[in-house]
Amino acid sequence: MLRDITIGQYYQTESVIHSLDPRVKLMGTMVFIISLFIGRSVWMYLAVTLFLFGVIKLSKVPLKFIIKGLKAVLILVILSAAFNLFLTDGTVVLRLWKLTITKEGIITAVFMVIRLLYLIMGSSLMTLTTTPNNLTDGLEKGLGFLKVIKVPVHEIAMMMSIALRFIPILIEETDKIMKAQMARGADFENGNLIQKAKAMIPILVPLFVSAFRRANDLANAMEARCYHGSEGRTKMKPLKYTRNDRIAYGVLAVYLIGIIALNVFVGGRLV
Repeated sequence: MLRDITIGQYYQTESVIHSLDPRVKLMGTMVFIISLFIGRSVWMYLAVTLFLFGVIKLSKVPLKFIIKGLKAVLILVILSAAFNLFLTDGTVVLRLWKLTITKEGIITAVFMVIRLLYLIMGSSLMTLTTTPNNLTDGLEKGLGFLKVIKVPVHEIAMMMSIALRFIPILIEETDKIMKAQMARGADFENGNLIQKAKAMIPILVPLFVSAFRRANDLANAMEARCYHGSEGRTKMKPLKYTRNDRIAYGVLAVYLIGIIALNVFVGGRLV
């Protein structure tokens, strides 16, 4: 399960999406997330689906690899669906003891599941096709206008990049600790939810120790290399827009306008 988490990982391959400027991919992710929340049209979600799977195809990242990352959030998706299914008022379809399932609840639950799954897949696709260094440069360059009001853009971008980079490292460390505990007789599979939660406690202490040790090593390495923020720093590979980046911006603009038009003029709302 832990190895199924794909957010923060980078999938090495050559594709059109990998070669795009990180600012384009950040903007594309924002546009995609906005498109998921601006409406509930059936036609809109068909368009979102076509767009998402089209980008996945261009990225050359295997669909199975992306879907594998959904296993880690399966419980969250099920809980969200259950809350919407049983706590939404409307036309009663089925009664189960004190629980009531309504037509509106079913539609809202399906809608919420689709939204969450697409949100995770779209966000994962950005990190899978962008290296941590490029992501840091893209965030810093894209948010550069905030420097006017004294916002430490470089430091914020660096922290976000380091946090993303540490996700797969901590997952791997957790997996190693769990295997070491299992070799000593620990049981993480059997028992009820409370027992499983208690069994995870021995993992937390060595995991936190390892995380703080890695953070200290990183801080020492940065200090040894005279890192002192963005002041006076130059880029070995400065970001520059290419023809493909401009085309991608155009595609994003057409996509967003099309989604808005589908919501306004076509209709076909789920509820």
